[in-house]
Amino acid sequence: MTQKNSQKEINTKSQLSITAKDRRLILAIIDLVALNGGFLLSLVFRPDYELNWKLVIDHPVWFFLLTGLWFFWGYLFQIYDLEKACRFTTAFFPVLSVGFLTLGTFTLVPYLAPLLPPSRSPLFITLFVPVVGLLVGRGVYLLVFRQSIFRRKVLILGAGGAGRTICQVFQEHGQTIYEVVGFIDDDPEKFGKLVTFNHQGRGELQDQKASFPVLGSSSQLLEIVAARGVTMIVLSITHDISGELYQVLTDCLQQEVEVVPMPLLHEQLTGKVPVEHIGNHWSVAMPLEQPGTRLIWHAGKRIFDIILSSLGLLLLGLLFPFITLAIRLDSAGPILYTQKRMGRHGKQIRVFKFRSMVEDAEKDRAVWAKVNDSRVTRVGRVLRRTHVDEFPQFWNIFKGEMSVVGPRPERPEFVNELAEEIPFYRVRLAVKPGMAGWALIHQGYGASKDDSLIKLQYDLYYIKHQSFWLDFYILWRTVIDAVTLRGR
Repeated sequence: MTQKNSQKEINTKSQLSITAKDRRLILAIIDLVALNGGFLLSLVFRPDYELNWKLVIDHPVWFFLLTGLWFFWGYLFQIYDLEKACRFTTAFFPVLSVGFLTLGTFTLVPYLAPLLPPSRSPLFITLFVPVVGLLVGRGVYLLVFRQSIFRRKVLILGAGGAGRTICQVFQEHGQTIYEVVGFIDDDPEKFGKLVTFNHQGRGELQDQKASFPVLGSSSQLLEIVAARGVTMIVLSITHDISGELYQVLTDCLQQEVEVVPMPLLHEQLTGKVPVEHIGNHWSVAMPLEQPGTRLIWHAGKRIFDIILSSLGLLLLGLLFPFITLAIRLDSAGPILYTQKRMGRHGKQIRVFKFRSMVEDAEKDRAVWAKVNDSRVTRVGRVLRRTHVDEFPQFWNIFKGEMSVVGPRPERPEFVNELAEEIPFYRVRLAVKPGMAGWALIHQGYGASKDDSLIKLQYDLYYIKHQSFWLDFYILWRTVIDAVTLRGR
């Protein structure tokens, strides 16, 4: 098969290939048309409005405000998670919640939104019609884009640990968006073998029948891409690629086949940096430029920390007598205790916490906390589930030793031990530790070295993508976890 013919076949098969970015754009357009169109239609049921374009021209603030509130609440409820948007069980409830929150907030904004109607019926219609439009739009999107013809056909270059890991990520986070057709690998012993996955999600090469075959070597890449209609190649090789392979990948790019490094795609799909599969690409885990290097970010974050820690200390003062009484009645020992933790740049700090374990829980050495740890008291269990045991750390934040949001501070004994075994572990010391964190809302508190590796993956993602929006989302999720008792 000639390269010209290959290009023609690839282009023909990739006409319906839609990237994740394009999917989100399509979904956003559907939502905005449904939301604003439904709102405009609902105004017909009020005697003081007529359905025409003049209404939009005369009151553009209404529609801009409605759109802004939709994206604000939608960000907090993650309604543009594409995997959830294409599943019947997860597609509609978040949209229903965000729809009513958006319209409810919108109707209560004074002066900018339309005046409240004199009777309840038009108000009910204003809330009901746009939400119905949103649900119908999401239903259409779900039915159309669940079809296999719209999935991106993916070829994974490298059937080693990195390749198997990203394949498993596709199964967990991208089944409705991507379709893995197989692997390419230059190891002759892997040709004709199949990649399967056990219940723990770890890939293993086996001779028996499995889901994803090793289709051939990199010298056959163009032919396989053309024959299988591949639209994306995931580069899962941790070492430097040869000049010959580089040329083949360039040919694929010229034929509109996307080539994506495994660590970057893994990061986009999971919110984690796969440190164990970075290989020579150290810049993925240690970005040369990230928000934390800018002075304006440090200044803004410090102001943010002072404001929130001041409010937190005020709340702590109100709750302190009741928490003290509860701890005292439940078990013997001090109300507060301090621990040495590793702060920014490896500086040791003393963090304050309400005691949630029995007295002298660690007599001789530092011990990892366990799930359903028997050392935790009855009151301590409640304090942990609501994160109230961490409230005294508002004082650490106020002093500038910690931040409201950041990687959780670890004990020096554990840091030294983990840094020897986990690559890039000390990178998390580049920022101030925090009370709330990206790793905390996804993984919870670590109870082992394996947990620490997963936490580090989340922490590195946070360090690379720091922003006030991300901090706000983390705080939102932390509050939700505390209210619903989903803490430790």
